Amino acid sequence: MFLKKQKQMIKTNIPLKNKNWFKTGGNARFYAEPTTAAEFQHALAFAKEQQVPVFILGEGANILISDDGFDGLVIHPQLSAIEHHIDGNNAIIHADAGVSMDTLIDYCLSHQISGLEEFSGIPSSVGGAIFINLHYFQFLISQFLIEAQVIHKDTGKIEIVNNEWFKFGYDYSTLHDGNYFLVSATFKLKRISELEAAYARGRRAEIIRHRNARYPLSHTCGSFFRNFHPHEVTVQSNGKKMIFVAYYLDKIGIKGALSVGDAIVSHQHANMFVNRGNATSTDIIQLARTIQELTQEHFGILPQPECLLVGFNEYPLKKVA
Repeated sequence: MFLKKQKQMIKTNIPLKNKNWFKTGGNARFYAEPTTAAEFQHALAFAKEQQVPVFILGEGANILISDDGFDGLVIHPQLSAIEHHIDGNNAIIHADAGVSMDTLIDYCLSHQISGLEEFSGIPSSVGGAIFINLHYFQFLISQFLIEAQVIHKDTGKIEIVNNEWFKFGYDYSTLHDGNYFLVSATFKLKRISELEAAYARGRRAEIIRHRNARYPLSHTCGSFFRNFHPHEVTVQSNGKKMIFVAYYLDKIGIKGALSVGDAIVSHQHANMFVNRGNATSTDIIQLARTIQELTQEHFGILPQPECLLVGFNEYPLKKVA
């Protein structure tokens, strides 16, 4: 029964180009879409048997997949349950890893629960949000997480862990180590009145309008480079280190102008690249390397990617010495 389940679930040579926001990249050698925790375990057992690496694919918005694809198992979780209970003025929300953040926010506001609307309009699954510690201005998803279920890559054992286990940082969680993957997450949010829920819906609409005016809506990974750490820069503004990478990219004048093939820097944001239709991942990498070189030439600092690079046999960008 176990082997039959694996054979039904594991597919081979599946294109990934239509499964990520950049719309680039090659095929997955193996591919699975588990809908239950047990199926997730079956998929990981298959990867262990085949001795292949595993990549967990969420909404595909913060990744760049190699044109050679991924020589392992891509797991695209489809676990989709959401439930909640009220605890005084709080609401405890339990959501599976495959739930999209937009779906979760809709659920919350429909049940007069507030907090996650700050992340409106950001393409992400719950699993991806926890993986990267999803952020928007001063808000971090880690501020709301109280516990989660994670599954071990090799044993398939599911464990319940608390917020501290994730060691959250900027664009970071323990999940980056690749030994555990998210199965579900539990959030502590605020129970609100019907009127407050209507206000929160309006705020959500305004956040989305603001994002749509500032950022490209498709064929991008969002911010390609992470912001600098304070120790990496010397430029100051109002007594504070200028850590924002877009500040430096704006200064070198690449917005809407610099391109490689069909990959171009967005006219809306200097730290976002857009596939105009036929760009390859190689084009995007060359565009990113050119920007690294220009930034290093002008400011003596080297931007590093926030975008997750998937399936590359060798690191394709310039590293800090």
